[in-house]
Amino acid sequence: MLDLIVIGAGPAGITASVYAARKKMDFLVISKDIGGQAAWSGDIENYTGYQFISGPELASKFEDHMRQYDITVKDNEEVREVKKLDGIISVASDKSAYEAKTVIVASGKKTRELNVPGEKEFKNKGLTYCATCDAPLFSGKDVAVVGGGNSGLDAALQLTKIARRIYLVNIAPEITGDPVMEEQVRKSSIITVLNDTRVTGVTGDKFVTGISIKRNNKEEALAVGGVFVEIGLIPNSGFVKGVEKNELGEIKVNCRNETNAGGIFAAGDVTDVPEKQIIIAAGEGSKACLSAFRYLLQHN
Repeated sequence: MLDLIVIGAGPAGITASVYAARKKMDFLVISKDIGGQAAWSGDIENYTGYQFISGPELASKFEDHMRQYDITVKDNEEVREVKKLDGIISVASDKSAYEAKTVIVASGKKTRELNVPGEKEFKNKGLTYCATCDAPLFSGKDVAVVGGGNSGLDAALQLTKIARRIYLVNIAPEITGDPVMEEQVRKSSIITVLNDTRVTGVTGDKFVTGISIKRNNKEEALAVGGVFVEIGLIPNSGFVKGVEKNELGEIKVNCRNETNAGGIFAAGDVTDVPEKQIIIAAGEGSKACLSAFRYLLQHN
């Protein structure tokens, strides 16, 4: 019977684990991947203490910090179910089963898919969900970035150093990302913004050769050698039973990161905290751990 299980090793989960280690709690971390969404980010200029750092670099520093402690990390392991019964919280993964007095769900979000013909067939064959990971593979090519929010703008700006031409395909009437990023996009001579445009299909042979789009009520074909899908994220919360969630599937928490189920806490992008930022997720992870520690003191 563990004191705590931390699910997820992104900014929230790693910070929670560092705090748990310093509190000498008996715990472990379960995660599909270390770094979480931070590792997908491009250039980061708003994380306090770093005027500039890339997402993979920051994620690596997070991991290095966590590894300074004797923390049991179950990497490449996916949690399938969390439920509370008779005061005990059971956690079942694809590899094992665990029991704990408290759990912190810091499982983040996963990419939202287009759900159009050709998407699944060309996944990792010219269609990707991570510009930071895969952009270098598209050097000198014409590419499409789907999405007009911050993720789409970030991907398009990363690609300006790599691709020949970038089409930013935005389903909304206007770009919805930060004005500073929008200004950079507008200034680029190789980015073409297509507002009010919907992707209806992905085409190709062995690899992507184009996308079908609907614009001004007309179907068009756009020749591209790569597609970057950046249309938002879905919370990884389906495996958590008995906790209240909002209409988006985000876990509802109070200011102490408590859910409606005693002993189950949540932190980071999987929750209904209004802003999804790396620095906020890290702070929420520390709060969740301190709340779990207080819970153990009160219920032992």
